[in-house]
Amino acid sequence: MAVKNRVPVLERPVEERIKSFEEVALGYTEELAVEEAKRCLQCKVPTCVEGCPVGIDIPRFIKQIAERNFEGAFKTVKSFNYLPAICGRVCPQETQCEGTCVLNKIGKPVNIGALERFVADWAYKEGLEAQDGADVKIQEARDKKIAVVGSGPAGLTVSSELGRLGFQVEIFETLHELGGVLVYGIPEFRLPKEIVKKEISDLKNLNIVLHKNTPVGYAIDPRELLETYDAVFIGVGAGTPKFMGIEGTDLNGVYSANEFLTRINLMRAYKFPEYDTPVYVGKRVAVIGGGNTAMDVARSALRLGAEVYLVYRRTEAEMPARRAEIEHAKEEGIKFMLLTNPVRYIGDSNGRVVAVECIKMTLGEPDESGRRKPVPMPGSNFILEVDTVVEAIGTEANRFLLSQFPGLETSKYGYVVVNEWGQTSIPKVFAGGDIVTGSATVISAMGAGKRAAQGITRYLLESV
Repeated sequence: MAVKNRVPVLERPVEERIKSFEEVALGYTEELAVEEAKRCLQCKVPTCVEGCPVGIDIPRFIKQIAERNFEGAFKTVKSFNYLPAICGRVCPQETQCEGTCVLNKIGKPVNIGALERFVADWAYKEGLEAQDGADVKIQEARDKKIAVVGSGPAGLTVSSELGRLGFQVEIFETLHELGGVLVYGIPEFRLPKEIVKKEISDLKNLNIVLHKNTPVGYAIDPRELLETYDAVFIGVGAGTPKFMGIEGTDLNGVYSANEFLTRINLMRAYKFPEYDTPVYVGKRVAVIGGGNTAMDVARSALRLGAEVYLVYRRTEAEMPARRAEIEHAKEEGIKFMLLTNPVRYIGDSNGRVVAVECIKMTLGEPDESGRRKPVPMPGSNFILEVDTVVEAIGTEANRFLLSQFPGLETSKYGYVVVNEWGQTSIPKVFAGGDIVTGSATVISAMGAGKRAAQGITRYLLESV
């Protein structure tokens, strides 16, 4: 059977987007969405669902789009996933639902992510609320209270699941805005903050209490949570930055990706002086790393007027970033320096970085990650003149916070140890997301939140 080509998503032109933080992908119109939805084969055994960490009934909502039943499609998606507009924009569908689509055997898979985004955007434009319709039911109130620490994807998901079941949920967030990595880690041009606010605001319909500016471990003693609530969920992510630890890391102008992106995304540094927190971006910026965060940093620096070099120690084929993000970065003019690694940062007499000494690399045998290990090439050192460096090489757990939960078991890497339902070594404490797995995806964290909600429900009902 002939299958039409995938319908491309509308995008903002390159020459326009490199000067703006406005969203790059513009999504589907109604006509384009229907056309793309009609490519779905409605498989009797939908392998796409197996690839979705939150188990969305994908064939059903796509069929509803093809029939122009957009409201029905929204209710279908929302009954499985409380954050569809977010997931439709930032989930790595190519390795999850779309990666298991049978159309991969004869062409490109159905653009499931863009269709999910379409139904959410359409519904919000039409003013639909999450509880509209029979697919999202809220049960009668229960007398059990759950504290959720952290308002990232895992915390929001566990809260929405428990809120629907009628439990009393309170979310404690350290920052002045809710959303965790969704607001401080992902730039506006990939995920507009108004979208995040809209989907989080729907939680209020579930009678969930939101506490901003409330760092657990400082403003609230974790032992107080253990005494006051029937269960506690830890979903604080893994936001402590890693550094390469090479000479010159302490120079002015050397940032972690966390600080750089937080200043830009959460504190709107790109709108300084309209907003109070500036960020220094020189004329030439070196970004170290090859993941999605590195792409976000590089593309943000570009939009702030810099010439940007992406320094990565392997080849493009080994880059962990999504293909779409790599292609967008290349289209926008990011200069890729592959098989290259920094060995030291060089400063001037004022302690400010002025250059990076790099070394060329070659690939050896595969390491524990399955990727070929980069090996330095002796004598290949060279100098790259820059005035800003941003390291985007990963993050790790906040060990200080976890140490304040007496008896909480952690791994040798500092992450929380849980069972299949997210339950920790403290029976009433559950955890999920990056604080358990290390840095992963938004949808993986949401899947962990769903499992933990099931675990908490079982725990609370069995303890009655």
